[in-house]
Amino acid sequence: MADQWLQALAHFALSLKDFAPLLIQGTWVTLQLALLSLLLGLSFGLIGAIAKLSPVRFWRLCAQLYTTLIRGVPDLVLMLMIFYGLQTGLSRLTARLGWEYIEVAPFSAGVITLGFIYGAYFTETFRGALLAVPRGQIQAGKALGFTARQCFVYLVFPQMMRFALPGLSNNWMVLLKATALVSIIGLADLVKVAQVAGKSSQQLLSFLLLTALIYLLLSSASNTVVRWLERRYSRGVPEAPR
Repeated sequence: MADQWLQALAHFALSLKDFAPLLIQGTWVTLQLALLSLLLGLSFGLIGAIAKLSPVRFWRLCAQLYTTLIRGVPDLVLMLMIFYGLQTGLSRLTARLGWEYIEVAPFSAGVITLGFIYGAYFTETFRGALLAVPRGQIQAGKALGFTARQCFVYLVFPQMMRFALPGLSNNWMVLLKATALVSIIGLADLVKVAQVAGKSSQQLLSFLLLTALIYLLLSSASNTVVRWLERRYSRGVPEAPR
């Protein structure tokens, strides 16, 4: 039994040596995809939260429709709908205008889809955080002559981030793992590369376990960054008694 395990380990080590560059490239693609999707999702989320708290009923309804539809449909279904919908729409537009055929890149489609999906979750996170900021501080800022932009940048945003960070960090972890869905539309991310390597070397389980380990390492590194951000945005705030 020990000899069989050693042989299997040696075989996996040889396969890993051959596919290591592809795995590194796939990990880099996954990380880029996650970070760009995060930036886009945060933008959607902040705009959505402001719209939900807007005094204008039309914007509140639009934001409510956005969050309800996105959170009620599975991510995989949305991924396929947006990818093929974008491609179909572009094909019809270019055909009507007489332009050359434009193909939607899987990476761009993945960023747009994930950013759009998780923007709905970030919307609720930001909305709750904005509501947690005392209104009196905004009124005090206006009394001191701050513009609306200055009140948001210097008073609201730092406090909002302190309240939003727990929810944002949780959504980021889910978003990081959701990047694996993009392999379905042909992107050579970490999961796709691991599948190819596993099938080619007949070591699929080993490469999937390695993939899980890499995701775990990325999540652990993310926790370190989140803890640093929590300390940064909690400066000057007394800790709760234990």
